[in-house]
Amino acid sequence: MSFSLWDFFTHPLLRGPTFGTLFLCIASSLLGVILFFQKKPLLSETLSHATWPGILLAAWLQALFFSSDESSFFFLFGCGGLFAWLGLKSIGWMEKRGKVPADAALTFVLASFFGVGTVVASGLQHTFPKIYQEMQTLLFGQAAVMQDTHIFLYGGLALGAALFLFFSFRQVQLYLFDPQFAVSSGFKIPFLEKILILFLLASLILGIRGVGVLLISGMSIAPAIAARQFTDRLHVLFLLAACFGALSGLVGNWLSVFGTIALSQNGERLSLPTGPMIIAVGGTIAILSLLFAPKRGWLFRLIRVASFRLKCIEENILKGIWKKGPLTLREMRRAHQTPRALLFFVLWRLKNGGWVETQKRSYCLTSDGMKKAIVIVRLHRLWELYLASQLGLKSEEVHGSAEEMEHILTPDLEERLTHLLANPRTDPHNQRIPERPTL
Repeated sequence: MSFSLWDFFTHPLLRGPTFGTLFLCIASSLLGVILFFQKKPLLSETLSHATWPGILLAAWLQALFFSSDESSFFFLFGCGGLFAWLGLKSIGWMEKRGKVPADAALTFVLASFFGVGTVVASGLQHTFPKIYQEMQTLLFGQAAVMQDTHIFLYGGLALGAALFLFFSFRQVQLYLFDPQFAVSSGFKIPFLEKILILFLLASLILGIRGVGVLLISGMSIAPAIAARQFTDRLHVLFLLAACFGALSGLVGNWLSVFGTIALSQNGERLSLPTGPMIIAVGGTIAILSLLFAPKRGWLFRLIRVASFRLKCIEENILKGIWKKGPLTLREMRRAHQTPRALLFFVLWRLKNGGWVETQKRSYCLTSDGMKKAIVIVRLHRLWELYLASQLGLKSEEVHGSAEEMEHILTPDLEERLTHLLANPRTDPHNQRIPERPTL
């Protein structure tokens, strides 16, 4: 059996999981942004685990009093929501009354509620083994068997969360970044918190049906982590998180279906569950964003750091030649303590840039290199004078700071320093401060 991409949105067996997880991922991602900025990513994990004993007790009650092997969806998850609310109240009580640190309270509630759920599951296993097996599937979700009714359920959740954030964006922004100003401005912060908690509980409880108790928090936090690497603006971050969440849902469904088909071709019945695949895709997107995002990505930051260090070495070499005259390779290595290979690379760049040239096995400055070196020396001595005259540092204490600042002072800062210091002629060591040449 083969499916096209269009089949995922039209086929009776595939459209339920596709649209259901798509909308669920969008709703969870939007609410995950709020948890991310509140620095409470563990809250979703704690509350999802807190639902576990409620769901199991509801299943047990169904089996005892209604003699039915099939439990009502709303009764199960209603009880799960009740226990999640109890877990939330327990966290608040421990923090306010017990003076317990937030992370300790979250961890305690997570472990204790899930432990109670494990005890209940043990009893359910011996009394109603069939129901126990059904409940175990909720640990990792049953996204693959979603139906059209789930599309409307999760679609309503995503639409409600999106509309609420759209119409109350200003209040949410102030609530996240300046709650005191929000209160003084007359915004109803307690009411806003209740609505956000309601949406959070709804996304967690309903999300268990898709990716399970153990994985639902990943659906909330991973898209927010990925989106944060690309923007500093909150409304853009919400949009990016929703897009990354939707992408996780779609790609996770696709990999689950085609991976299961590929693994089952040899007669073996192997499957890739949809929920874990969605979380794996979301985690992969988050990791790739942390590595390769243009502004905050680890790789690009490493490149920027290496580029700046290379710039510092180049400017130090130009300054050294300006002060001491032509230098041989050995003299440069002794002065700058730079590895031989790196020094060769730096000198090659300086020669290609027209800053230095070789004369009788020594390196000397070109006319452009001379101008560049004068600018560096000027910035160094201006900063030394500023530290000594304006901040009161001793003349022997200013050199180290000036060695660092000379590489990052901009022409605007140089102009302001020159004006502040009344166009000085000498530095704290009575050395001449050269005039800025025309580059």
